[in-house]
Amino acid sequence: MKAGDEEDTSARLRAAIGRLGRRLRPTRAGSGLTPTQVSVLFTLVRHGPLPLAELAERETLHPTMLSRVLGGLCEAGLAARTTHPGDRRVAFAEATPAGRRIRERIHRERSEALAVHLAELAPAERRAIVEALPALEALAERMR
Repeated sequence: MKAGDEEDTSARLRAAIGRLGRRLRPTRAGSGLTPTQVSVLFTLVRHGPLPLAELAERETLHPTMLSRVLGGLCEAGLAARTTHPGDRRVAFAEATPAGRRIRERIHRERSEALAVHLAELAPAERRAIVEALPALEALAERMR
């Protein structure tokens, strides 16, 4: 592949992933949450409980912004802040059971929406997507 072709492929892939992400973002379950709140909640469900400093780093958020985002999640009953039993200076955040349920509902809604549109594709297009999944998954892992 020539350099210009690689740049074009990268740009097309980035644009397609961006469009898919934006179109899958709105859900009934997450309608009262900002995209940043959804991202923080998903991180807490996957990796929590987390120290606030680590959560801010994972989400690339300034601590002040994280405090606001987390405050909204706590007010909604979707996350909780705790302190380390041995060191009260260390604060943690974790998803509540309600937060875990919302995450599952958002995932389910997004998967269902994607399934509807995948079903509308021609069989060859669906096959191409299925065949590309291992490479896309490997790419996602490399970009961690």
